Amino acid sequence: MKQTCLLALLAAFLLCSCGDGQKKFKIEGSFKGFNQGELYVYGLNGAQKLDTIGVSRGEFTYKADITEPTTLIVVFPNFSEIPVFAEPGVTITMEGDAVHLKETEVKGTNINKEMTAFRLKTSAMMPPGVKGTATQYIYERPESPICAYLLTKYFVMVPNPDYDNIQKLGNMIMKAQPDNKEVAALLKKLGALRAVKQGAHLPSFSAKGLKGETVSSADLNAKVNVISLWASWNYESMSIQGLLARLQRENPGKLKVVSISVDGSVKDCQQIVNRDSVRWSTVCDGRMWESPILQQLGMTYLPDNIVIDGQGKIVGRTLDYQKLNDKIKELIE
Repeated sequence: MKQTCLLALLAAFLLCSCGDGQKKFKIEGSFKGFNQGELYVYGLNGAQKLDTIGVSRGEFTYKADITEPTTLIVVFPNFSEIPVFAEPGVTITMEGDAVHLKETEVKGTNINKEMTAFRLKTSAMMPPGVKGTATQYIYERPESPICAYLLTKYFVMVPNPDYDNIQKLGNMIMKAQPDNKEVAALLKKLGALRAVKQGAHLPSFSAKGLKGETVSSADLNAKVNVISLWASWNYESMSIQGLLARLQRENPGKLKVVSISVDGSVKDCQQIVNRDSVRWSTVCDGRMWESPILQQLGMTYLPDNIVIDGQGKIVGRTLDYQKLNDKIKELIE
């Protein structure tokens, strides 16, 4: 009897161990010219929390417990990104050169090989060509897991997104993949994204600043107000930060600014804010593009900004350095 019980317990243990093993996902990477450092990894549309991967002697290993297919985004120090399609119990290999990240090969499953083929095919194309190729792929393969990434990367995270086209492509994907949570979540956000457009009123929002203070839409009550999206790796967005600092000094009391950083490290973000003596509130929660405030404000591109007048009306969206400068001066005068 005791022997039977012991065998039953052993069998149960082995079954549980096998179950846990089947949930393990692993990435093994090897890169020339990238001896030591860190990478970021996070799940598309919040499917997996932001994590870091240590690189030593050009190699790294990343393990995660997942229970269903998940699209992960691996982000390099220069903030180039490579999508990886993770599955429970699967090991993926990444091989490449730090100088030519677009040519990185991701192997281990057919879907990752297919995504690698897409990246190699479009690596030398200009943005309109890549967008056209992505459109063609979605039309021809709406059942592919790759479609959710293509929709987000090439149609949502761009200046002035075409929401009607996003809706059309998203509906096409959902028809072929009715259980796709990523695309369903994106389509659900479209209403809010459409609302944050020029001529509309700024929606209410509230978030925590780097000093623990509450940052909200109620703070933007000056003659001119700007919400600016930046990241340490994006030169133009950092230049715009400098522009806003200068204009605020030149027009005391007339310009209010709130910044949002999509840096993955809150500590690094705080150091930059201290270094540049930023006087306004900065929101940085380390969640990069999955930060809730970005979803509320429909900000999907770098650099991005929203200009609001004294009545809370949006009078400018996604302006470049010179246009933002001209718009602020026009409104102040």
